[in-house]
Amino acid sequence: MIRSYILSLAFVLVASFVSAQQDPQFTQWYMDPVTSNIAAAGQSSLTNVNAFYRNQWLGLERAPVTTLLNIDSKLGFMPGGFGLQFYQDELGNESNTMVKLGYSYSLNPFRSGTILSFGTSVSYFNKTLGNNYDWIALEENDSAIPDEGTSDATVDLDFGIYLHKPKKFFVGLSSTHLLQNDFRNISIEPKRHYYLMGGYNFNLDGDFLVLRTNFLTKTDIAALAVDFNVNLLMNDMLWAGVSARPGDAIAPVLGFQHRITKKEQISYSEQFFRVGYSYDITTSELQNFSSGSHEVFLSYSFKFESTPIQNKYANPRFL
Repeated sequence: MIRSYILSLAFVLVASFVSAQQDPQFTQWYMDPVTSNIAAAGQSSLTNVNAFYRNQWLGLERAPVTTLLNIDSKLGFMPGGFGLQFYQDELGNESNTMVKLGYSYSLNPFRSGTILSFGTSVSYFNKTLGNNYDWIALEENDSAIPDEGTSDATVDLDFGIYLHKPKKFFVGLSSTHLLQNDFRNISIEPKRHYYLMGGYNFNLDGDFLVLRTNFLTKTDIAALAVDFNVNLLMNDMLWAGVSARPGDAIAPVLGFQHRITKKEQISYSEQFFRVGYSYDITTSELQNFSSGSHEVFLSYSFKFESTPIQNKYANPRFL
C-alpha cells in the first residue's frame, strides 16, 4: 500500500514538472531573447551562436537537464533574419527533443531608431517516455509500471512580435505551440504558451557603467511565472546581478564578454565572446529536496567582410 502511494505521488510530481516545463526554462534568457521570441532573430549585425546548459534541482533524482543551441543571423539575399534552434531536455523518464527553423521580418526603422519585427517558426517536436523506474524503490512486476517505453512526434508553429532600440530597450510578445498538435501515442497535448518580455538599459557613467533591467512573463493560462533580472555591465566587459522568480528561486548571475575588432585595407572582422553563469537558490517547497540549479551560457558572435579588389588595366596609348 505504501509503495503504491509512493508511486502515485511520484507520478503526480513528475506530471506537474512536465506540464510546467513543456518549454525550456532559463534564468539567463535575456542574453538571447530568440529563445522565447523568434521575431528577435537577425536583429544584430553579427551572426550569433548561443548555447545554454541547465542542470536543475540538484539533489533530486532524474531532475531536468536541458541543453539548447540557438543560431541567428541576418539574411543577405532577402530582408529579415533567420533563426535555428535545437534543444534537448531530460526529465525523469521523459526525453524531449525539438528543432525549430524560423524567419523574422523587420520594418524600416522609425525616426527614433526603434525597429519593429515580426517572426514565425516551424518546429519538429519529439517526446519519448521510457520504462526505467529503477530510481523509485518499488516491487518487481508491479502492474502500475508500463512494460515498454513509447515515443511520438509532432509539428508546431510559433509567432512573435519584437520592438527594440539597439542598446536601449526591447519589448516582445510571443506564443509557442500555436497548433497544439497532440502526441497521440502518449496522450499528451502541448499547451499553448504566451510570453511577454521587456528590458531597459540605464547609462549610469557614460558607457562605463550600464544598469540593465529585464522581465519575462510566461503563462499557459493555467499557471503564471514571472522572472525579473537586474545586472550591472562594467566597462563593456564584466557584469553581475541577480534574477528572481517569485515563489521559485533567487539567482545571482555573473558574466564576462570580450570584443575583438580588426580593420585592414580590404577586410573587416568583428568577434564577440560572452560567458555567463547563474545559480538558482530554490525558495519553493522544493528547497527541502534540492539545493538549487546550475546554468551556463556561452556565446560566440562574428562578422567577416572583405572588399573586392578591382583590377585596373592601364593602356600606354591613353596615358
